[in-house]
Amino acid sequence: MVGRVVEVASDGRHLAIERGFMTIAENGSELGRVPLDDLAAVVANAHGLTYSNNLLVTLAARGVPVVLCGANHRPAAVVWPVDGHHAQSGRMSDQANASAPLKKRLWQQIVQAKILAQGATLAAVGAEAGGFRLLARKVRTGDPDNVEAEAARRYWPLLMGEDFRRKQDGDGLNALLNYGYAILRAATARAVMAAGLHPSLGLMHSNRGNALVLVDDLMEPFRPTVDREVHRLKASGATDLTGETKAALARVMVIDLPVTDGLSPVMTCLERLAASLAKAYAGEANRLILPKPGLPLGF
Repeated sequence: MVGRVVEVASDGRHLAIERGFMTIAENGSELGRVPLDDLAAVVANAHGLTYSNNLLVTLAARGVPVVLCGANHRPAAVVWPVDGHHAQSGRMSDQANASAPLKKRLWQQIVQAKILAQGATLAAVGAEAGGFRLLARKVRTGDPDNVEAEAARRYWPLLMGEDFRRKQDGDGLNALLNYGYAILRAATARAVMAAGLHPSLGLMHSNRGNALVLVDDLMEPFRPTVDREVHRLKASGATDLTGETKAALARVMVIDLPVTDGLSPVMTCLERLAASLAKAYAGEANRLILPKPGLPLGF
């Protein structure tokens, strides 16, 4: 389902539930409401927020992630349901028992798709992108040569300029990227939960301090979609995180990407990817369903 990503960015708000709506209030006065059926994710990006337990339980039951962001606009936690799919137990068992060779082959597909998407993004903004298809072909199972990192070293200067340095906690363009990735992470978490997979069991990466390793794995091919929107904002002179730029980055989740049977929004592509991963773990498929390389036509 493609729904709305709702960000709460003003301090002191209270979120609750009433007759099928999420309500937002301040000092006892209602400021607005959103139908629960329209929600894809809730991003809590302010201080002093409070929530009703009924709201959090209802959102979890609906598979709507609540992303709690820190001061740097990066996710600090995601509220996710304990039981998100009717076959969750079996799918998580398949996931936990997946062989290392299978996970390496699947990771190869993820890295190749990310590099091809980076090349498509560069081509779309008129930058040099010819070498990225060659880089994608160089990726071996498990990416032991770390071609992903080699592509990143080439990608950022071409997209954002020679002086740009990617920082996890930077301001300006880095803050825009971090916020866009937070939205993407929430949408990916929802897709993983809906597929009955456990977000802490990654394909290749493992981190005891990261409960969303699989989410971070699967969002990789979609990061360039966020990058292109940040490039567009930069070209228009919008380089700071504001209400307008946040809204633009949230809309990335409904951009159409080319797929085998036409076009699908980013959020639908994430759901298809997670579902195909569950089938791969179960031995029912050997290819992940990923967007086709090429220009994202929804921009």
